[in-house]
Amino acid sequence: MTRVAVIGAGPSGISILHAFKSAKDKGITIPDIVCFEKQNTWGGLWNITWRTGLDEYGEPVHGSMYRHLWSNGPKECLEFADYSFEEHFGKPVPSYPPREVLADYLCGRAEKSGIRHWIRFRHAARWIEYQQGQKVFSVIVHDLVNGCQKHELFDYVIVATGHFSTPNVPEFDGIETFPGRVLHAHDFRNAQEFTNQDVLIIGSSYSAEDIGSQCWKYGARSITASYRTNPMNFDWPEN
Repeated sequence: MTRVAVIGAGPSGISILHAFKSAKDKGITIPDIVCFEKQNTWGGLWNITWRTGLDEYGEPVHGSMYRHLWSNGPKECLEFADYSFEEHFGKPVPSYPPREVLADYLCGRAEKSGIRHWIRFRHAARWIEYQQGQKVFSVIVHDLVNGCQKHELFDYVIVATGHFSTPNVPEFDGIETFPGRVLHAHDFRNAQEFTNQDVLIIGSSYSAEDIGSQCWKYGARSITASYRTNPMNFDWPEN
């Protein structure tokens, strides 16, 4: 039987599983599906954790979510065609919901799809190699809970791990002797950590806007925005 591996159970991964499940429900013969997910639940980047750097298993923390994050795009552009926000919550919700609402909606759609049995949580993909002789993919995954590696063969591999999990940290002369705290937006978790502090933000895109305005809202003494090209499209207070 044809076997398909899906790496990652975030929005893309669970949408792929949903598509296979929909085909099966229509009477179409589908392959044997296995999804490997490093986290202990689905949802990908929409999950939140207080951890930064490495998790309890020594794996790089994938998510960049932080407390008080709200969607910067309308939910009408994010929802699935066959499962609306109103259907999930049983009532209308605002166009720009907080992270918790989006995560709950995403998980609800996955639950309704009935795809959990295909997912192996706490399994991190370690190595994928195409075996030319057998015309199959050799996939090695690490079972994080039991501390062992597994090797399986698949006819197809779909990689749905995203590309926002590795922070890009620029180098500046003297940064190693700077007495303050230096962190990437990937490791930002709570604006209240910066109450009564002076904050310098390097960058001018969505994360910079959101984190800067949150830090100001929760009591930062000042926000200095540094940009290379264009300033943020935000009406900042005087200081």
